[in-house]
Amino acid sequence: MIASAWFAAAVACALWWASTGLILRGIAVMDQRRDIAPGVVCVASLPLLGLGALLMSAAQALPTTTGDYAGFVGALAIWGWIEISFLTGVITGPRPFPCPAGISHWERFWRGFGTIAYHEAALVLGLVAVIYAHTDATNPTGLWVYALLFAARISAKLNLFLGVPHVHSDFLPRALAHMPSHFRRQRINALFPVSAALLGWVAIAFALRATASSDPRDGLIAALAGLALLEHVLLVLPLPDDKLWRWMLPAPKEEKSPKPFKEDANGI
Repeated sequence: MIASAWFAAAVACALWWASTGLILRGIAVMDQRRDIAPGVVCVASLPLLGLGALLMSAAQALPTTTGDYAGFVGALAIWGWIEISFLTGVITGPRPFPCPAGISHWERFWRGFGTIAYHEAALVLGLVAVIYAHTDATNPTGLWVYALLFAARISAKLNLFLGVPHVHSDFLPRALAHMPSHFRRQRINALFPVSAALLGWVAIAFALRATASSDPRDGLIAALAGLALLEHVLLVLPLPDDKLWRWMLPAPKEEKSPKPFKEDANGI
């Protein structure tokens, strides 16, 4: 069964949902507890990066179903650690400030890039390392997965900058509270149909390959491309995507209101 392309697609969806939820929960707990330093969280999660590197290194020489799953999980683990470093506010950019109103289009672009420049550099370095690791690789699953995640993320960020109807920022921690000020709310921009069409084409192409070959690698890529397309669609449709993970997050702490003032017997 694990060699089935559709079983692999289901596994990809489950891992995407679970890993996203676990990361959001960890960041939410850190955000609520002021005694947990973001740098500590980032360093404590480094084994995730190491695990991803080990899995991807082993997978690239295994032209088997096991290699496909290992490459997928390895790429997801590396990507997950880079996301943790961003959401904790440790690796973001040199300008962690809100965007002022009334500035030009290009100034808003450079200010926005300044908020995520280090994170983008980390993603690019990760891509370069993955490409290098897959030189003459027998199994390129890890490379394809990371490259697809990279392309989809760049596309999503550009669409948020150019403008979309729905900006989902409910899960952003305090360290990234300035980010939505760099986004733009408007009707669908000119890039969105291109992004959606390309992601849809990748999803359909690999789904057709999976139907014909029943190769788990094709199922993994098809599912991931479909999920990337879904994330883009949620930028333009008013769907309650937060319900996917809201139940996994800790309940928000209620701010304690000050006790009402009472005079004592002496009127003090």
